[in-house]
Amino acid sequence: MQAIDDELMRRIRKDLIDSYDEELEMALEDRSVDELTGAEVPGHTEQDKENRRQYFRELFRLQGELVKLQDWVKNTGHKVVILFEGRDAAGKGGVIKRITQRLNPRVCRVAALPAPNDRERTQWYFQRYVSHLPAAGEMVLFDRSWYNRAGVERVMGFCTDEQYEEFFRTVPEFEKMLVSSGIQLIKYWFSISDEEQQSRFLGRIHDPLKQWKLSPMDLESRSRWEDYTKAKEIMLERTHIAQAPWWVVQADDKKKARLNCIHHLLEQMPYGEIEHPAIVLPERVRHEDYVRHAVPQEILVPEIY
Repeated sequence: MQAIDDELMRRIRKDLIDSYDEELEMALEDRSVDELTGAEVPGHTEQDKENRRQYFRELFRLQGELVKLQDWVKNTGHKVVILFEGRDAAGKGGVIKRITQRLNPRVCRVAALPAPNDRERTQWYFQRYVSHLPAAGEMVLFDRSWYNRAGVERVMGFCTDEQYEEFFRTVPEFEKMLVSSGIQLIKYWFSISDEEQQSRFLGRIHDPLKQWKLSPMDLESRSRWEDYTKAKEIMLERTHIAQAPWWVVQADDKKKARLNCIHHLLEQMPYGEIEHPAIVLPERVRHEDYVRHAVPQEILVPEIY
């Protein structure tokens, strides 16, 4: 029992360190990786530090490639839809954040739809997703998607058996229509173990900055682990089509999952570097009669720091 508790605490500590690294990712540049990731972290060995350095270096390299991909998508008018599915706490949001982090939100945007309202429940099931599909030169990342019907809606009883079967009958045709219209559709399932989900949930419970991530539905999913497993297996089997196959990301290790997913995503498109004209900063034009007005003190934000 003590060994189990020690392992659980190790996982929780690791998750907290990952959260710390997430903040570093937002500020680091390549030239400062060695300096900032060398910070002392309790319990970290030299190998742990080197693994972190390698992760940051590779992440920034891949993000540089994503910028090239973005330019190629915009320049060629390519249309891309990427679905991210998986259990709660599987790391979908984390990889989405890394993909979009350094991209133009006008080119690459995220669609994370809430539960359907009363009006949407009376519409064609796919209708509310259609409005989020890309135009030419756009990438749309769905943080969960129309596959809610095959997962949470099925397990939690939010749809009837008839609606469930109708979904499986129509979703392959819907996705074939998207592909034939010129949209590239890529589907990822993030797979984590029972033990890893438990440790991530416990980490959220004990981290005030992450408690908002836990919903009553998330907690309910723990007691229905096997039901979700069965639903996932049926979904993958019945919706894995040649035009839009499923790709499974092993996600027990968050950082490896992010790198593997981004690397795989880049391989799905024949992008290349787009040549841009040299950028020249124009001279600042000055006028003799220009006088800058003072900003009224009462509207200035107090300089507390």
